[in-house]
Amino acid sequence: MKEYTYVALLSLALPFVLEAFFKTGIFRRAVFYVTLFVLFFFMFFVNGHLTSVPVVLYNSSSFLGLRLGTIPVEDFLFAFSMVVSTLIFWEYFRRRES
Repeated sequence: MKEYTYVALLSLALPFVLEAFFKTGIFRRAVFYVTLFVLFFFMFFVNGHLTSVPVVLYNSSSFLGLRLGTIPVEDFLFAFSMVVSTLIFWEYFRRRES
């Protein structure tokens, strides 16, 4: 069973649900895409190092086995979900304080 993949795909829905609820407009801003580029750029170095040494090991029966370099694609889904969800909350509470 591919638990890691299922949870990664499920987590991918979170930022879109949050954006529909909070309506921050974050997906329409250029800075959002710059942020994603920076996130994934540095992720290749850090996560790439951790998965190639190997410091972090994955059970091959728990994920798809698709990798970008040494990084499982599921890690990119989790990173997207966590960072974008944080940005949505940040923007929502920033606007609320103003």
